Amino acid sequence: MRGFRQAFVHEGGGGVPVLLVHGWPETSRIWWRVIAPLAAAGFEVIAPDLRGFGDSEVGPDGFGDVPAHSRDLHALCTELGHQRVVAVGGDLGGPVVQDLALRFPGFVERLVLFNSPLPFDADAMAGMRTRPPAEAADYFLRQGTDADGLASELRTPEERRRYIATFYTSRFWAHPGAFSGAGEVEFHTEPFGDATSLRASFRAYESVFHQGARSEPSLLARNPDTPACILFGASDHVLYPDFDRMAAVVLPRHVGPFLLRDCGHFVPWEAPGQLVGAVRAMCADLLGRPPA
Repeated sequence: MRGFRQAFVHEGGGGVPVLLVHGWPETSRIWWRVIAPLAAAGFEVIAPDLRGFGDSEVGPDGFGDVPAHSRDLHALCTELGHQRVVAVGGDLGGPVVQDLALRFPGFVERLVLFNSPLPFDADAMAGMRTRPPAEAADYFLRQGTDADGLASELRTPEERRRYIATFYTSRFWAHPGAFSGAGEVEFHTEPFGDATSLRASFRAYESVFHQGARSEPSLLARNPDTPACILFGASDHVLYPDFDRMAAVVLPRHVGPFLLRDCGHFVPWEAPGQLVGAVRAMCADLLGRPPA
């Protein structure tokens, strides 16, 4: 649709379309625990691998920034016949769904947002803790300013997977023990063993630092129009400590924010029941609407 093959999970055809947008270091696998429950609840689930991630090809234009992902997903959903979707996202997926809602007015009917970057409003956020922990920023700087150097150091699939595994374990993005089950870390890190995929996944970080890595300006701003549900896995050690309060500022038509007990950055895996419940509650009227 946009010059490359985009892989996606597609379940529950004919239901209310819900677009699940993963972040970094994730693929569509992060949604494994919520796909079947959402389909059973009456949703048509669309869970893509973003360009360059998982089983999706790298975009031929070389970009991997938020606007490129946003346009990819709009093309995917319209190709599937949808003029409106419910969009759910966290981490990189958070700014992607925020951009999608502003770039294509009316396309995102409802928004469910958790643990993701946000636009900054200095006046409205005065007094809030709006900076991520400084000790957690090393990966961000390295991936954004020395992506080639980092990629060259991770020479084997095992080294690449081991690097990604730290974000699920020792870096404390997740609540302690959230990925302690048999094979869980391996399940999520396996796609990043591929050198091309790992390198491509750094492109969103490069776009923060380098103008040439941006396909166009992103639309990350206050959204007064789209109804939103805000969730926050507060055990997250990489995000703004006051994410919940900040999100309430930039998404004034919100319900919540709802704080998730014993949950960190990876909400769909760590708190699948709460996420499914929030999406169902947010969309109760849409689930009772006849199919378009």
